[in-house]
Amino acid sequence: MTSLRRFTAHDLLQFNNVNLDYFTETYNLNFYLDYLARWPEYCQMAEGPGRQAMGYIFGKVEGTGEQWHGHVTAVTVAPAYRRLRLAEKLMGLLEDVTHQVHNGYFVDLFVRVSNAVAINMYTKFGYTVYRRVLGYYSNDEDAFDMRKAMPRDVAKRSIIPLKKPVRPEDLEFD
Repeated sequence: MTSLRRFTAHDLLQFNNVNLDYFTETYNLNFYLDYLARWPEYCQMAEGPGRQAMGYIFGKVEGTGEQWHGHVTAVTVAPAYRRLRLAEKLMGLLEDVTHQVHNGYFVDLFVRVSNAVAINMYTKFGYTVYRRVLGYYSNDEDAFDMRKAMPRDVAKRSIIPLKKPVRPEDLEFD
């Protein structure tokens, strides 16, 4: 049985099995602690029997005006627990927080252009490519900025794709 619960600082000592994946971005301890302190409602853990870490999501809320939105910083599921719809459940939790708690206009995320499996998964969840970000990742790989409109964005203006790619320094938010 899987439990979904708030991620805690203690979980940072037990989630290595989830991060062992080429596509998973791993951050330093202070980065995770900052998220836990500032946006605890966006940090969730999927846990299995024996308190085994199965997956997690980290996010935040940012922007102003019609750019007020939830951002998926990291979502990953350990290889042994994939295809159980855990990523879908974790994404749903983040979307609910964005809509119900923060009344955001959209949720966005960045994904490597080479990660076809993740792009397909996000597309199934209702995300569309908003723009390409050139050289976004440390190995100079490009990213897709994918977005999903929340109910507040009735006209879905937040997801109208841009025609030209941007550079990381052109992004509105950190």
